[in-house]
Amino acid sequence: MPASKYENSVIYRRHSVRSYTKDPLSADQLEHILHAGMAGPSAHNQQPWSFDVIDDQKLLDVIAEKHPYGKMINNAHLAILVLVKKDVADKDPFYQQDLGAAVENMLLAATESGVGSCWCGVHPAKEIEKIFVDLLNVPDDLFPFCVIAFGIPDKEKNPSDRFEESRVHRNAW
Repeated sequence: MPASKYENSVIYRRHSVRSYTKDPLSADQLEHILHAGMAGPSAHNQQPWSFDVIDDQKLLDVIAEKHPYGKMINNAHLAILVLVKKDVADKDPFYQQDLGAAVENMLLAATESGVGSCWCGVHPAKEIEKIFVDLLNVPDDLFPFCVIAFGIPDKEKNPSDRFEESRVHRNAW
């Protein structure tokens, strides 16, 4: 679909990137992404997130090999594993919204910084969670929610606007 009058907005420029150059992210780019994640809204101000920055190529290769939807991770400069505090998850189901907002903030900050990203689900697939728990020695009080690949995109992609008026209703169906 062609871009709209909003095409300059970071929201329309963001897309899943699965192929990256060998260029590294700068420390400022990574810091912006991490700060943006923690700037997300949080139900009851629980802030249940933790982030594990994975930039060891051997670990990225293992994750790409074992994660059924994460093949691009071995091509990324780094990945960030987003984790949640178990005690918060056990008592407050809104943690999924908190982490979803944190992840979207990270994706948008990456795009704004010229970094490509791809969000790969982990939770609630216990077999995928186990990959990270075993590989990264995740503490018992946390569990993996998702992993995001980050790198400099190897090609440009045009902005897209997937708006469909037929999906908008007012006051009632």
